[in-house]
Amino acid sequence: MAKRGVTPGAPAAEAASTAGDVRHEIRLSGSGGQGIILAATLLADAAVATGREVIATQSYGPEARGGASKAEVIVADAEIDFPEVTAPSVTVCLSQEAFDAYAALTVPGGLVVYDDRLVQPAPLPERRVVGLPFTELAETELGKAIAANIVMLGALQELSGVIDAEPLADAVRRRLPAKIVELNLKALQLGHDRAVQATSGRRPRTGARGPAPART
Repeated sequence: MAKRGVTPGAPAAEAASTAGDVRHEIRLSGSGGQGIILAATLLADAAVATGREVIATQSYGPEARGGASKAEVIVADAEIDFPEVTAPSVTVCLSQEAFDAYAALTVPGGLVVYDDRLVQPAPLPERRVVGLPFTELAETELGKAIAANIVMLGALQELSGVIDAEPLADAVRRRLPAKIVELNLKALQLGHDRAVQATSGRRPRTGARGPAPART
């Protein structure tokens, strides 16, 4: 029996495979002010640091806060010949509007991740669907609801396998102001741990440990 908020399906990394190289098309979506663009920037930065080919794009709604927000990241092993997301293997939805607009566009066998306190999901056959309370976790465990995007990113790392934990933690250290690095590393770890709990019936991936603590 599937756990609450989790629908079994093929791992997203496997769904993105083509003959030879792998191309991951990732769509992060939500509302303005939820940190979607920052999450995509950190994901892209981590992938670049591991030597992957990366293209990142973003779009905002009519308002900076509260309007629609979408960011897309393509991560590939070889040169990216078409720089647009047309068949996302991974979709993240942090608002109901985003889920309604984008979740069903995920390829069969792909991964859909959503905030289960903000989204009422519709059935998505042939997709792996995982709901976690990112905003609630950030608020109750870290005291900062604004860190929900980084909690989501930690969970996405574990669920998708697109990037390893340590390059993502290094991207946080590089990209964010020093005074908030520790908080955001905790957020990554929190998301990672909750994703592990949500999918505890799965066999752990090799090297899929959480991010290392802040360096002193």
